[in-house]
Amino acid sequence: MGKTMTADNTDRALLTRREAIKRVSALFGGAALVGQAAMLTVPALAAAQTAEFDAKAMALLDEIAETILPETDTPGAKAAGVGAFMALMVTATYAADEQNIFQAGLATLDTRCRESCGRGFLAANADERLRLLEALDAEQFNYMEQKADSAPTHFFRMMKELALLGYFTSEIGYTKAMRYLETPGRYDPCVPFEPGEKAWAPHA
Repeated sequence: MGKTMTADNTDRALLTRREAIKRVSALFGGAALVGQAAMLTVPALAAAQTAEFDAKAMALLDEIAETILPETDTPGAKAAGVGAFMALMVTATYAADEQNIFQAGLATLDTRCRESCGRGFLAANADERLRLLEALDAEQFNYMEQKADSAPTHFFRMMKELALLGYFTSEIGYTKAMRYLETPGRYDPCVPFEPGEKAWAPHA
């Protein structure tokens, strides 16, 4: 359970949290692109509302994010408030068609869970949730590889990107899952790094 989901075609198994940090680093820097064409801006976040997501949808987002980034020796996505972040980003930065895809994707995910294990995602156990998300991850990878440029992004790709972005830009992600130092500080161009150590948190 202490692993992170990946879209790597050569390894459909889950990534370690350290590998996820490396991959999500491309999303960092001043402003981050999310979805297909949405740009995250501070005013947009300040003005955003999450009314489009009811209590069940918010709970679903929390548990989806927690399945992707579960609690291990560090707090997981739920503790970092990633579900609320995902809802905020969708309503604040996604175009209307992308919001519809995301919302429909939540319903599809829950329906798929009922079909595969006889109960909704919130009632499913950890193994059932993980198997479903692994299947959706494989599907979204194949879809994204084959889709035309004009085709929409797969809903689970959106969810996974937002979960990673939300976690690794949160206080918990920065200070618990990664090593964080306030800047400015002393510049050291060559810091020893041993296998198994936490990655350094990037700075915007």
